[in-house]
Amino acid sequence: MARVAIVTGGTRGIGEAISLALKDMGVTVAANYAGNDEKAKAFSDRTGIAAFKFDVGDFDATQAGVKAIEEAIGPVDIVVNNAGITRDGTLLKMTYDMWDDVIRTNLGGCFNLAKATFPGMRDRKWGRIVNIGSINGQAGQYGQVNYAAAKSGIHGFTKALAQEGARFGVTVNAIAPGYIDTDMVAAVPADVLEKIVAKIPVGRLGQASEIARGVAFLCSEEGGFVTGSTLSINGGQHMY
Repeated sequence: MARVAIVTGGTRGIGEAISLALKDMGVTVAANYAGNDEKAKAFSDRTGIAAFKFDVGDFDATQAGVKAIEEAIGPVDIVVNNAGITRDGTLLKMTYDMWDDVIRTNLGGCFNLAKATFPGMRDRKWGRIVNIGSINGQAGQYGQVNYAAAKSGIHGFTKALAQEGARFGVTVNAIAPGYIDTDMVAAVPADVLEKIVAKIPVGRLGQASEIARGVAFLCSEEGGFVTGSTLSINGGQHMY
C-alpha cells in the first residue's frame, strides 16, 4: 500500500515540486493550500494530485483538514511543512500583526501539522516529517526579524521533535533552501537579484526541483538513519 503524504503549500513553487517528486516515488500526495482556489484546481487537473484547503496557522482548521485527508486517502505517513509567508519590514516599521502572521503560519503550522499526525506515525512505528527552513533562518536577513525568527525556530523544533520520534521509526529533518528561482524571487527587482546571485558561489539561483530531491531522499526508506538534521541547499552561500 502506498505511503500517504501531506505537503503544505503544495500546489505552487517549491511545494509543487515537492508534491510531484513524492508522487514520482509512488507516494499518494495530498497538497494543502490556503487561498487560491483557481490555481489549486489547475494544479490538481494538471498533476492528478488532490488539493485540500485549510489554514495551517489555525490549529482547529488543521486538525479538521488532516482528518479529511485521512478519511479520503488514508493515514498520513509523511508530512512536509513547506507553507510559508513573508511580511517584511524593519523592526521599527513592523507591526505586531506582521510579526504574528509570520510566526503563526511559518512556525505554528509545523506544530499544528505535527500535532495532528505525529501520534499516528508513532503508533504505526514509521513516519517522516520534513520542515522547510531557510538560509535566512540560519544567517539572518535585514528587514526580516519575523521570518528569520520563524525559520530559525523551525530548525530548533526539528531537533527537539527528532529526539521524540527516533525510537519509534519517525524521522524529523529540515531543509534550509537558499535563493530559489520561484515567483517570489522573480518579483525581486533585477538589480537587487543580480547582487544576490553575485553572492552565491555556484553563480546561479537554485531550482525548486533541487529542493524536492532533498525532500524525497529524507522521506524515503533509505533516509531512515537521518534525523534531527538540517540539509542546507543554497549553492554555498552560507556554510557552517
